[in-house]
Order: sequence, then structure tokens, then C-alpha cells
Amino acid sequence: MAAKGRTQDDKKTHVQENRALRSLVAGTSAENNQIILMKKQMTLFSRIAVVAVVGGGLCLSVPVYGAEETPKTDAAKKTDTTKKSDTKADKTSPAAPLSDKDKNFMQAAAKGGLMEVEMGKMAQKQGKSADVKSFGSRMVTDHTKANNQLKSLAKKKGVNLDSAAPKMEKMGDATFDKDYMAAMVKDHEKDVGEFEAEAKNGSDPDVKAWASKTLPTLKKHLELAKATQAKLK
Repeated sequence: MAAKGRTQDDKKTHVQENRALRSLVAGTSAENNQIILMKKQMTLFSRIAVVAVVGGGLCLSVPVYGAEETPKTDAAKKTDTTKKSDTKADKTSPAAPLSDKDKNFMQAAAKGGLMEVEMGKMAQKQGKSADVKSFGSRMVTDHTKANNQLKSLAKKKGVNLDSAAPKMEKMGDATFDKDYMAAMVKDHEKDVGEFEAEAKNGSDPDVKAWASKTLPTLKKHLELAKATQAKLK
């Protein structure tokens, strides 16, 4: 009986020891699992921290890059252009004053041009010959154009021109065609000589250029005036 009792006690003890062992193993596994979980969490946190630092660095670098590469605004471009223009203007020498000779030429040309227009209008009304009327119309058109160009040039040069229409002497209807064409031949011979002199010897380059540009038209007028006059004889 005593031996049987010890056997039962031994079995109980063995069972208790097994239970204790299982509890120990279970506790150890739980601790190990907790340690592994903590390691995973720390690794995750480390990765998040690295990403945050890198991302922050990129965010900080973007404004700097943008600031360096930002193109100039239209206002800045205009300011630069204005500065360059001012610099060029400072280096440009002031225009030379217009000589009295050039002024006198411009004033005489303006007066003569107005006279040609008024006489051309008279020819359109009083002329009997179709050729005379046509010549008068040509004078109105060509000299009006030349007069307008001269006005613009005079304004640029600061020269005052007489813009009032000249008073014309009346011509008799019976001899109007011959008298008018004779006057046109004489006036254009004078005009051609004056414009040639200015184009060759003028002081101001702009005035010379206008005289040279207008000269071929005046020569054509003289040629046409002589041809028309010849038809009236």
C-alpha cells in the first residue's frame, strides 16, 4: 500500500512538473514573441524616421531650386530693357542743329508745294485741254503727298512752315492753258535746280534724303509739263 501511495504521489508530482514546464515554455514563448514584436516596431519606426528626414530634405531643397531657376517677370525684363535703352541713349550724341540753308530750303519747298497744289486745282476747273486738266490733277496728287512728308520732317526738326494756302492771281480763260503750262515749265525748272543742290550739298542727312527722294518726281513733272506745253502750240 505504501508503495502504491508513493506511485500515485510520483504521478502527481510528475504531472505538476509537466504543467510547470509547459507554463515556463509558454511564458518564454510569450516573452520571445513580445521581444520580436518590439524589434519589428522599432525597425518600422526607424524606417519612418528616415523617410521623414529624407522627405524634409527634399521639401527644403525645392524652394531653393525654384528660387534659383525662377525666370524674370515681364516687369523685370522691361526694367532691363529700359536700362539698356537709357545706356544707349546716354552714349548717343545729340543731333546737330539745322543749318539756316536747310531751313530756308524747307520753307521755300513748302511754299512752292502749296502753290503747285492751288494752281493744279485751277487747271482742273479752268483748263480747256484734257491734257492740261490731267496735268493739273497730277500736280494736286503728287505735291500734296510731298507736302505732307515735308510737314512731318519739319516737325521732327523743329522748323515752322507756312501752311496757309497762297493767294493766286487770276488767269484769263482764253489763254489759261498756255499761261498755266508756261508757268509750270518755269517753276519746275527752278524746283529741280534747288532740290539737286540740297540733295548734293545739304547739311542735314534727313533733309537731303527727302530732297533726293522727291527729285525724280519733279523731273518727271518738268518732262510732262514740256510735253503738254508743246501740244498747245
